[in-house]
Amino acid sequence: MLVELNDKLISSEIFERKFICDISACKGACCVKGDAGAPIEPDEIIKIANDLDKIKPFMRPELASKISKNNFYYSIYEGEQMVSLNKGKECVFVTFDSNGTSKCSIEMAFREGKTSFLKPISCHLYPIRVKSFDEFEAINYEEWDICKKACELGENHNVPVFKFLKEPLIRAFGNDFYKELEVISNELEKNT
Repeated sequence: MLVELNDKLISSEIFERKFICDISACKGACCVKGDAGAPIEPDEIIKIANDLDKIKPFMRPELASKISKNNFYYSIYEGEQMVSLNKGKECVFVTFDSNGTSKCSIEMAFREGKTSFLKPISCHLYPIRVKSFDEFEAINYEEWDICKKACELGENHNVPVFKFLKEPLIRAFGNDFYKELEVISNELEKNT
């Protein structure tokens, strides 16, 4: 089922499905697996390019020495940009802690106060994916087997996807939008 809110079509799965990221179980596999990089917006490309020298110290040295302001992303069909992958595998900004858990070097720079940019919104919103069309934006839940433990944890604590992603949803669409999601969630619950 789809829910319409302003210029957005929202999958009811973001209200119905449960999710709490369990990074101890998956070790940040969403940053490592897949066949494409994370979607990145044009303004995010500019922010990363401007702060690249501040981000590089948090990157793996072999990638920091190779990356430049014009090769940390690539374009695909319809002009959409994606974060580049290292040898067709993990995100170029991924680094690993001593336990082998993926960490985002952009976010690490942000947490250390080196940059004001947290990370691409598509990464922050995951497992929600947003696709823009001429007349509307589609907001969907993306199911991936690597998130099985996150779904189980969400079920155990009864946390819907949209509630787990409150902070990035507000970052992407504003507080009023999030409040509307809460209203929609309450209405959906009454009708079940």
